[in-house]
Amino acid sequence: MLESVLVEELAPGDLDSAIPSLSLVLAACVAKGASIGFLPPFDAGEAAEFWRKMAVQICAGERRLLAARRGGQGGKILGAVMVVLAMPANGRHRAEISKLIVDPESRRLGIGRALMTAAEALARREGRTLLVLDTRTDDAAETLYASLGFRKTGVIPDYVRSETGALDSTTVMFKLLT
Repeated sequence: MLESVLVEELAPGDLDSAIPSLSLVLAACVAKGASIGFLPPFDAGEAAEFWRKMAVQICAGERRLLAARRGGQGGKILGAVMVVLAMPANGRHRAEISKLIVDPESRRLGIGRALMTAAEALARREGRTLLVLDTRTDDAAETLYASLGFRKTGVIPDYVRSETGALDSTTVMFKLLT
């Protein structure tokens, strides 16, 4: 399946047409318990509003959006990740990974890994030497990030609320791009 998936950067002009697909993937991820800033009930309309807000930052060059599509350009979006480039003057050597999402029906096929590899390459092209991210502790994403060379800096207890109302810890991670 992975050989038929293409990871591409979505240009600002492509965002309007991609928002419906991105919204469906985001809403599906939240429904399956992904800890990405939202809690159920969360529908595609709310997801579309989120993506419209992100589009403003993408158009301003503050963020970049990568999407994984089945069958290449114009194909169904199966996942996405953002690379946050807007940093203060003393942090312009770093970027943050944000909102790695993969459609629940397409997980365990290497799409998350492909998106992260592309995000790292984008950060390198932008002259970034450090990537940072955070993820719910003991989540499958933490294992993925560690396998890609991200190192744990620490755990913050009771950082995020889960869909059940419980408070979960988050793990802060980094990767030096040398």
